[in-house]
Order: sequence, then structure tokens, then C-alpha cells
Amino acid sequence: MTSHPIIRFSNATFSYNGHDALKEMTLDVFEGEFVGVIGPNGSGKTTLLKGLLGLIHPSSGSLQIFDCDCEALRCHHRARIGYLPQKERTDPSYPITVWEVAMMGRYGAMGLFKRPQKKDREIVLESLDAVGMAGLKDHPFGQLSGGEQQRVLIARALSQRPQILLLDEPTTGIDASTQRRLRDLICALHQQYHLTIVFVTHDINMISAIVETLIVLKNRLHAKGSPEEILKKEVLAPVYGDEVIIARRDHQPYIIVRDTHNHA
Repeated sequence: MTSHPIIRFSNATFSYNGHDALKEMTLDVFEGEFVGVIGPNGSGKTTLLKGLLGLIHPSSGSLQIFDCDCEALRCHHRARIGYLPQKERTDPSYPITVWEVAMMGRYGAMGLFKRPQKKDREIVLESLDAVGMAGLKDHPFGQLSGGEQQRVLIARALSQRPQILLLDEPTTGIDASTQRRLRDLICALHQQYHLTIVFVTHDINMISAIVETLIVLKNRLHAKGSPEEILKKEVLAPVYGDEVIIARRDHQPYIIVRDTHNHA
């Protein structure tokens, strides 16, 4: 990890229709850092991602990525940010292959109406291989399992050759064993590509086992630190309520909170 932040929120406030969704956010994320973002429903997790993707801009303060304010959605820096959205249902009859989905990640680099060159095809094949899906490159995307689809979407993001990878609840809606495999894959890719990862999730126990840094949101930055520093009742109770329970499992803290998942 370098001493220079790759993402910098400086007293940034993000608003919708006059309502402050994320207030006075001051936060540095460093190159190569693996960050988990947690918080209850409506706490600003999705707003943080939208800010990083350039879909919304600060109403006050600033957000810098790669030393650029990136106010323009089509700023060339955006091509260096890979994104895995929340899992959605896919029509199994939709006529698109695994290869075509992964190739979408090259459009930002090669131009939307340009034909892929040899280099683009090599990058896509390497990305599919990295997630264990090269053998299914000609398979219909809609006929894959949920976990396989998530792997292909990660390959699409990797095909951009990103420096930053944003993950929005990537393990939601898939079974526990697939969740573990996907989690292990993300950890391996972090090491292999030295990616800066921002992983948004409602699953505190899963994310705390793999990240270096946890960020807790409650419409503002409530806390930032190592999992050991964050997984304490005095830190979590003001956010999740006094009913938060911190138990022990395999000699590690296990957090039980009352929270439901939505897209806020």
C-alpha cells in the first residue's frame, strides 16, 4: 500500500432532491487497499458507489479519483474503474454468450463501434481464464448458474484492465458454497492484480474475514479501521442499534444484527 490515496472524499455531501444521502464524507482509500463497506439499509452504501462511478456528484465538498475530480461521466479515468453490480435475473433465452459478455469490458478501451483486435481478444481470454470460465466462453450466458454468471461479470470488469474494482453485494442471492468460492476468487484476484477493491455488502461476517479495512456508514462516515477495531459493540451499536450481538465463532467475533437488504 502506498502513502498516496487513489480515492479521496473531502467533506463530500451527496444529495437527492434536496435530501442529503451521504453527508460530509472525508475518506482516503489507498492504492491496493481492500476495503469493505457496511451499514444498515439507507445508510449511503449505494450512494457511495454511485459517486465513485460518476453517476452523481457532490453537492458540496469534492471527490477525487486518480487525482482527478472526474465530474464528467465519460472522463477517461472511468475506464480504469471496474464494476460488478448487484446480481439480477437473466433471461435464459437471451442470445448472448459468455465471450460476448466479457468482451463488453473492452469497449471503453477500444471504442463502442470498433472491432476487437488481437490484444482485446487476448485480454478477454485471460480474464475469463482468471475466473475459471474460459472453458465455457461459447456457452449461453443466461444458462449459467448464478455463481457462474457472477464470475463472468467479474471477467467483464477485469477485461477493462481496471485499477479499482467496485463490488455491489456480489454474493447476494447465491448459495453459501458458491458465496465462499466467489469470495475466495475475489481475494485471489486482489492479490494477483494488486487491485484497489471497494466491496459493499450487508454481510458483516463474510466481509470482515477478508478485508484489510472496514468502513461503517450511517449517512456519513461513522467509523473506519481494521476489522478488529470495528467489530466492537461500542462501534456498531450506534449504527445497528443496541440489539446488536457480538458472539464468538471459531475464536473470531460473529456479529448478529437486525437488518434487511434493499437497494438504498
